Amino acid sequence: MYSPLHICPRTLTGMNALKHLVDWKFWRDEDVRHVLELARTVKHNRRDFEEHMRGHTLVMLFQKTSTRTRVSFEAGMTELGGHAINLDWRASNFTLSKVRFETQYLSRNAAMIMARLKDNVDILEMEQAASVPVINGCCDLYHPCQALADMLTIAEHSDGKAEGAKLTYIGVYNNVVNSLVSISAALNVRLTLVCPIRDESVVDQAARQRLLDAGLLSETLDATAAIRDADYVYTDTWLDMEYFNDPEYEEEKQQRCDLMLPFQINAELLAGSDAHIMHDMPIHPGYEIAEDMVECERSIIYDQAENRLDAQKAIMLHLLHGL
Repeated sequence: MYSPLHICPRTLTGMNALKHLVDWKFWRDEDVRHVLELARTVKHNRRDFEEHMRGHTLVMLFQKTSTRTRVSFEAGMTELGGHAINLDWRASNFTLSKVRFETQYLSRNAAMIMARLKDNVDILEMEQAASVPVINGCCDLYHPCQALADMLTIAEHSDGKAEGAKLTYIGVYNNVVNSLVSISAALNVRLTLVCPIRDESVVDQAARQRLLDAGLLSETLDATAAIRDADYVYTDTWLDMEYFNDPEYEEEKQQRCDLMLPFQINAELLAGSDAHIMHDMPIHPGYEIAEDMVECERSIIYDQAENRLDAQKAIMLHLLHGL
């Protein structure tokens, strides 16, 4: 039976009373560890948190398409006793005005703002303008909410602790990787990257260097060697979900597929490995992962997706109530 740590409101002494989540690199390591433990506690004691958001509204602003971010934040807010408003960027006045103007208006109507946007610069502008917590639901540089759910999943399959776990990521160096790098540094997770495609403008070099200096980051193009001792192997889409089925990106898609196909997560690659399989979804079977791997015994992909719910709850409870 799960025995949670006692969770009590955290003192904000020495911290700004208003706190945001742009990426884990901007948080103290102890706060990252705390919110992960909070997520575990919330998951195993959901009834204890049913009224914590009563009377509070979360605005969810979407410029990018979404399934898991939308569902987990809205369901999470509902289960905590609050209310969530779904706001489509394209159907709002964010298309007409400055981000900071619209953000200040939202701040006067909501307790928190979660934004899933294309450009990190817009997230940063919202952070500067908001008088309520802003949560980065995903942008071109970071995906912190996904990374917390990833670590919650790893902890659940590693006797309750993510620390010391060996995680291998195989795929394009992207926003997910940046946040995995940041959170791995805080949680002492050993991360190996196999990234044949890397746009240096996307790489958070400061976060990467921190993990390197801690002796927790390895990089290679030998996928077989990278998973040999891995506890977990993680992959992601080779092309941003916004463009995967866009005819204008068909040529780039084909080029990426040609380059990345030898790095597909499949039975041949994983032969001799006991690593659990992870994917942040949506999945493109036959591309980054073979279809028979998605639901095989070693896959924890659905656990990983489910954990978005309690990860989001923990983030909101910490930012709004200091839990």
